Amino acid sequence: MTQTHDSAGRPIRRGPYPELTWAAILVGYGIGILIAISIGYASLKLGFSIEGSEVAAILGFGILRGLMGRTSIIENNINQTIASGVNSASAGLMFTVPALFILHNRGAADGLMAFSPVLMVFACIAGGILGVAFIIPLRKQMIDFERLTYPGGVAVAAILKSPGAGVRKAIMLLGGIAISGAVHLACQLKQVEYWNLGELIRLPDYMNGVWYLSLMTVGVGFISGRGGFSFVIGGFVCYWILAPVLNARGLLPSPAELSQLGMSMPKYLQSKLFSPVGIGMLIGGAVTGILLALPLIASAVKSMQSAAKTKSAISQDEMPIRLLYIAIAGAAVLLFIVAITSVREMGIVRGGVMALLGTLWIWVAGVVLSECIGRTNWSPLSGMTLIAVTILILISKGLGNTAAIISSMMVGAAACVAMSQATDLMLDLKTGYLVGASPRKQQMGQFLGTWLGPIVVMALIFVLHKAYTLGSDRLEAPQGTVLAGVMEGILGGDVPVKKYIAGAGLGAVLSASGIGGLGILVGLGFYLSFSIVLTYSIGMAIRIVLDRRVGRRFSEEFGIPVAAGLIVGEALVGVGFAVYYLGKAALAG
Repeated sequence: MTQTHDSAGRPIRRGPYPELTWAAILVGYGIGILIAISIGYASLKLGFSIEGSEVAAILGFGILRGLMGRTSIIENNINQTIASGVNSASAGLMFTVPALFILHNRGAADGLMAFSPVLMVFACIAGGILGVAFIIPLRKQMIDFERLTYPGGVAVAAILKSPGAGVRKAIMLLGGIAISGAVHLACQLKQVEYWNLGELIRLPDYMNGVWYLSLMTVGVGFISGRGGFSFVIGGFVCYWILAPVLNARGLLPSPAELSQLGMSMPKYLQSKLFSPVGIGMLIGGAVTGILLALPLIASAVKSMQSAAKTKSAISQDEMPIRLLYIAIAGAAVLLFIVAITSVREMGIVRGGVMALLGTLWIWVAGVVLSECIGRTNWSPLSGMTLIAVTILILISKGLGNTAAIISSMMVGAAACVAMSQATDLMLDLKTGYLVGASPRKQQMGQFLGTWLGPIVVMALIFVLHKAYTLGSDRLEAPQGTVLAGVMEGILGGDVPVKKYIAGAGLGAVLSASGIGGLGILVGLGFYLSFSIVLTYSIGMAIRIVLDRRVGRRFSEEFGIPVAAGLIVGEALVGVGFAVYYLGKAALAG
């Protein structure tokens, strides 16, 4: 590396731009921990996760360029690749592991909390390695040849290509953090999280006019924009169309019947009617997505075969295919070890079947999810996770409830982390393709981020559960509640089959309509609390209005950084209060 000086005496660096550096790695780890905590907390509150690459890129500019004076955009690209790789564990674990805590609270089986967190972490690390290794050979097929859009990857590339704007966005993101943190702090101190506007304007209780007081939810709605419209429609259809129709036909329970059940009308509608149908829609939409993606799966097989036979199929800037095969084999073996050691009752044959099916599902689902997010920026991760855990618990059903739940959750969490890692890497590779980064170094960066996320998120789960109790009104953990309900139904033989089938049929029809993810997005609207849908709709509406009145550039340059800050600020205050409660309890004890 040589240096000369300009007319002002400032050094000019010549040679290759810094990319996979210690600065990028360490900053990536720090930002990754921050967004994993923030987005992990948000997913426990809202029931869905968001991609963290844009937040990582914006914060990366603030640190690498603003504080450290480093100007390489491909170095920041490595930073956001590592950070989003750490964060990918948040969706994988938050969608699955809380089900163990929820089932324990319900008394579904004895000894559920005896599961090994260390073994769970190793399972998720193995799953993450599998997800990354399986998806790497598909880079050329999906990005170079098919030129899939990957809107999220394009958005991150736009941030990286505007370094001056990146620093300004970092400042706006910090402003959003301060605003959201202050508002949530006030709500926590006053112990007020909901506002019953419906009661104030005398809205019928079955129309559920309770709003969730959360700038984080507004921020998520803003970032989703028009893409969240189907989710909002699902919620409004439930409570503002179907509920009034049911009431008009006399099909809703009376106040006396609700009192006997110990439920409010909105709670009854959600738990007894709309949530089971929504679960069915998630499953039906995901299965339809697999069927529609079969041609892509076939082409992916051919691509991997040709890559193994010819050196020209993968450029010299890719990780060697032999190394990927070694990673796949090693992670699959580790998954097998996890399966047979998760519970004493697990035999070698059954453990082998679980590991084999888990590995196969990771690859198939990774292909489907990568195509979905490449075409629509939407990922049916929740539906794919439901299917995976359902298959696994059916395999382990004969072991007894406790063993079946723990073993299926071990492998299921690993599969979910793997699917999340696969889609995240493909988004990051699209960004790298647009900014001229090295695929090999990005792939190395993703592997470097894979191990840390499960450790951080598992610790976060235990802290939040001890402070708030997962599955409670303070921390609903909607996706974990879904899994818990499905597991209880399968093991107890009390599955609402008709509602699941009706939902699956509706989800399949909507997903086959040609609108990416329609069945699953509407299904989420059916399943999640309407108070969240209402607040989310504010952020979505603001984004749509700004896009039309001021222009998308304004929304992307100013709105999205502030919205990302709203998410991070509220989440950090929420986690901070959890740590405070635990510290206070420890001192009192």
